[in-house]
Amino acid sequence: MIKSRPQQGEAASRCSPEEWAIRVDLAAAYRLVAHFRWDDLVFTHITARVPGPEHHFLINPYGMLFDEITASSLVKIDIQGNKVVDSPWAINPAGFTIHSAIHAARHDVQCVLHTHTLNGVAVSAQKNGVLPLSQQSIFVLHNLAYHDYEGVALRDDEKPRLVADLGKKNYLMLRNHGLLTCGRSVAEAFQLMYTFEATCAIQVRAQAGGGELIPVQQAIIDTAMEQARGVSLGLTPDQLIWPGLLRRLDRIDASYRE
Repeated sequence: MIKSRPQQGEAASRCSPEEWAIRVDLAAAYRLVAHFRWDDLVFTHITARVPGPEHHFLINPYGMLFDEITASSLVKIDIQGNKVVDSPWAINPAGFTIHSAIHAARHDVQCVLHTHTLNGVAVSAQKNGVLPLSQQSIFVLHNLAYHDYEGVALRDDEKPRLVADLGKKNYLMLRNHGLLTCGRSVAEAFQLMYTFEATCAIQVRAQAGGGELIPVQQAIIDTAMEQARGVSLGLTPDQLIWPGLLRRLDRIDASYRE
């Protein structure tokens, strides 16, 4: 049954229109992660920078399932992990460690999306990581970094190493752990993760087939960004894919907008 779209009410009035728009997009990203079954109960996280000079960002209320998250339930914190606005919910300490490190270092990034999918973790455990086996993989390989596993990300001393390994890349494979993408918008981070997850799923299935695999030539990988610009007609993810994904969510349950 399609539920009616909720109206923006008191929650929306307590923040700027720009922040509310980010909240709606981030809540939508959590719902989409649940929809595509990339969630890991409550143990992964997506963050988005709030517009403004304060370096605040939004993160999920720890303990709320991703298909329950709404725009108003997102927790607003500063770069030290302190709540900026009162919330009854805690935040995931590992989520804060990883995401605060990237948000502090990469001012070009608005959204950081991290998953523990079975496909992603399976490939992250492979010594050679992502292999050039599919059309999807060429876009990942053109912009991919790796970070070695150091245990659950709870220690501040891991932050410089994680940031150094990521560099200016927008795809990060956390070895033995999972996948992470960085985007200039929530929509871009989501599209990158969709491509990253598909790349890993295809690789695992191709390997499971047992036959000889055909690698994509490096010369093709080298022109991946040029090919991406051509196939997207110059449109950003916010223009090309995000409106349709929001329409899909609205047909299923528009309560993420509350």
